[in-house]
Amino acid sequence: MEYPKDWLKGELGDFLDSIVGGGTPSRDVKEYWNGSIPWCTVKDFSKPNRFGTEEYITDKGLKSSATNIIRSGILITPTRMALGRAIIYNVDVAINQDLKALYPKTELDTIFLYYWFERNKSFIDSLGNGSTVKGITLSELRSLSFILPPLPEQQKIAAILSKWDELIEHQTQLIAAKEKQKTSLMQKLLSGEVRFPGFEGEWEEVTLGEIAEFRRGSFPQPYGLPEWYDDENGMPFVQVYDVDENMLLKPNTKRKISELGAEQSVFVKKGTLVITIQGSIGRVAKTQYDAYVDRTLLIFKSYKTKINVDYFKYVLLLLFEIEKMKAPGGTIKTITKEVLTQFNVVIPKIEEQNKIASTFSSIDMELQSLKDELEAIKLQKKGLMQQLLTGRIRVNV
Repeated sequence: MEYPKDWLKGELGDFLDSIVGGGTPSRDVKEYWNGSIPWCTVKDFSKPNRFGTEEYITDKGLKSSATNIIRSGILITPTRMALGRAIIYNVDVAINQDLKALYPKTELDTIFLYYWFERNKSFIDSLGNGSTVKGITLSELRSLSFILPPLPEQQKIAAILSKWDELIEHQTQLIAAKEKQKTSLMQKLLSGEVRFPGFEGEWEEVTLGEIAEFRRGSFPQPYGLPEWYDDENGMPFVQVYDVDENMLLKPNTKRKISELGAEQSVFVKKGTLVITIQGSIGRVAKTQYDAYVDRTLLIFKSYKTKINVDYFKYVLLLLFEIEKMKAPGGTIKTITKEVLTQFNVVIPKIEEQNKIASTFSSIDMELQSLKDELEAIKLQKKGLMQQLLTGRIRVNV
């Protein structure tokens, strides 16, 4: 790959003063834990930002293990799991044995290095060895091919990309605020605590079994035989994975079912409500295409009273959120059709259902618009990062 003549080319290790590893205090010694020293592990790399740890160790824990204190502003990256990701903390932290801290030479800007890792994350991950838990060696990390612009240009590039991250963070906060507003409104409107002008009368308290008829989906037995699938020409086959967080199915299901498999599954038409009852329990979707449905979901086949389906999906969503709050640890371990049948809800007349459904549909449209904007911003940043970090676009310094 061509690069500007005033950029340096070498291996990542050429531009580092040192690479510092970590360790883990014994889990069996209570005095080593719940202290005041932030302790960073691979699980912290799943967070959307570069800051925050979940665990803390004590001074005794620090001294008893091979872990090291990494000063704030130094980039940390895993060499086992989550390969290619990077974090820069704004506080001093200790790190475990799966992480390495990269101390740069004076000609390398750490924020620039952070964006270099972001751009090359997939490539670094592809270098990982191991059948279950992938890792790379210290030697492999040092030998990664690296090109480096002059320091002022690095800093300008880092500043530009940081502005894009600020924009992404702002958009993310807008989405979070809108979702919080929606949740609050659901709690009030779906309980009758708040009502729209012009609607009166008591709501009816009923069980789900009194409102609707529902059944589990199905899948041919034994599971996993190749003849049950036809990913080229088959029909969509809905499993838990295929139920998205926006109360719709994902645009394309992970698998498609063959004609032979379809004979032993359950067909549902577009516009049918389904809800997950295993794994990620309580995800609700109104199907936007015809499909066959796995036994890990319940299908709402018909209704015994006048029900606006778009209204009812929000009732189900809120119902499961409430049940999750009741459950130990906030997680429902399992749920059956029989238990779900006995859940209580309150239902207004169809006209009020229509009004409530229309309100939430409008909110969902706003949310989707915000999410689409966020994805567009991320895509634009990705393209810009590709241009800036390779020298195809130069910046004025």
